[in-house]
Amino acid sequence: MKTETYPGNYTSLAQISQFIIQAAQDAGLNEHETYQVELAVDEACCNIIDHAYGGENRGDMQCSVEIGDGKLTVILKDRGNPFDPACVPKPVFNVSIEKLKKRGVGFYLMHKIMDELHYETSPESGNTLVMVKRK
Repeated sequence: MKTETYPGNYTSLAQISQFIIQAAQDAGLNEHETYQVELAVDEACCNIIDHAYGGENRGDMQCSVEIGDGKLTVILKDRGNPFDPACVPKPVFNVSIEKLKKRGVGFYLMHKIMDELHYETSPESGNTLVMVKRK
């Protein structure tokens, strides 16, 4: 498993993307699958910055990748505020463009494009998001 730690700010997203792209390529994912993983990780990191930390530079994000058994596993850890995934409402798409919410589809998107998504939190280890993409 390879692990990198990044400051919780938006300028870190480019470095995180490069780390994820390399891991996806090493795992043998195709271009489309690689893009899906990159998009999901980018969205998750933005959620950490915006929601867990409540803004930039309030904590670090640890990103680990594991390759094996025909899949890429990405593990994101932070020490921000926890959340309850069951409280995240499903977005409504069948409304007029004027009524479509500008935010709130990221967690839904991560679920749709990744093969597995698991979130847990504890006072000792903080928040952990595990995302899996299979070849």
